[in-house]
Amino acid sequence: MTASPSAPLREIAPGLLVRSAAALPPLGHFRLIAFDMDSTLINIECVDEIAAAAGRGAEVAAITEAAMRGEITDFKESLRRRVALLQGVGEAQLERVWQERLRPSPGAAELILAAKAAGLKTLLLSGGFTWFAERLRQRLALDFARSNQLEIRQGQLTGRLLPQSWGDIVDGAMKRQTLLDVCGLLGIAPEQAIAVGDGANDLEMMAAAGLSVAYHAKPRVRERAAVLINEGGLDRLLHALGR
Repeated sequence: MTASPSAPLREIAPGLLVRSAAALPPLGHFRLIAFDMDSTLINIECVDEIAAAAGRGAEVAAITEAAMRGEITDFKESLRRRVALLQGVGEAQLERVWQERLRPSPGAAELILAAKAAGLKTLLLSGGFTWFAERLRQRLALDFARSNQLEIRQGQLTGRLLPQSWGDIVDGAMKRQTLLDVCGLLGIAPEQAIAVGDGANDLEMMAAAGLSVAYHAKPRVRERAAVLINEGGLDRLLHALGR
């Protein structure tokens, strides 16, 4: 769940805040943890890095930032605009971003290992791209992933996204619905899920989950999250949950 901005906020360690007067449930209380990808589970915004390689970085980054802050409310339209600017980028540039720029966020592997040890399933929900999300899912041994499929022809991006069986673009509503669908698949209540994100596109899934976590997040997300990790890595969530 997201929390009311008026709820009490206490700092339990430097840069680690909880919007609750009571102790949070332990990690083992939950059965699923869902992560946003760009700037949450990984250290970059993939679309910005691809655009930078194409010489269109400033224009794409400006759209990304406005969308993350919630200033562009139609995420699908903002993503289509950004992807259109990537037309002609070679797949080799994606490989270069993966090899040279993309890293799991600090503490990501530790949090995922602890979650798995406690019996939680792991879910990656990204408004970014399957080209990266599937590689990351395999690298971190995540259970489920959903993201957007770039169209690639003859080794180059066409500037379009491909439709998939579930729909066209992973926006905030799709993140929420997918989290609920996976909860149903696992036979658990949404209250048994944790949702971790950093941008406005994550608020709907955070509201649906039993615990919302803002990781180095935009102000609008920090205002609504139950746990705020403003400093340090993702594994600081374990401290908030009593580990």
